[in-house]
Amino acid sequence: MKLSELRPAEGAKTQRKRVGRGQGSGLGQTSGKGHKGLKARSGPGLRPGYEGGQMPMQRRLPKRGFTNVFRKEWSVVNVKDLNRFPPDSVVDADALWAEGLVKGASAGIKLLGDGELDRKLTVKVDRASKAAVEKVLAAGGTVEV
Repeated sequence: MKLSELRPAEGAKTQRKRVGRGQGSGLGQTSGKGHKGLKARSGPGLRPGYEGGQMPMQRRLPKRGFTNVFRKEWSVVNVKDLNRFPPDSVVDADALWAEGLVKGASAGIKLLGDGELDRKLTVKVDRASKAAVEKVLAAGGTVEV
């Protein structure tokens, strides 16, 4: 095989479709869009969820409940996650963020009592459950809310 004999694979290179360039091209007159109707018109075509004039799904289905736009999303950290910090260290929002336990913006950080703590820590959070506070105090640490 020589360099001059190299060819792209069959069907790898296709001609660009040139619509509306005469009857002889095979895509003249209506440019392959048929006659009339919504899809034959210029512009971007159908919007998402359009069902051809039938009542759309999002309007047919019953609506329930509501979304509270003032809801606060709290970043949750469990007591067992604090075992990765060295003993006698201060665990605050910056330390939790650096460790990857808290991501993105939230209303604050809440400490929950899942798991056990085996070291003395000073924990500074926005909220804490009773169980979490008891477990940190039992390990000899303190919680600052």
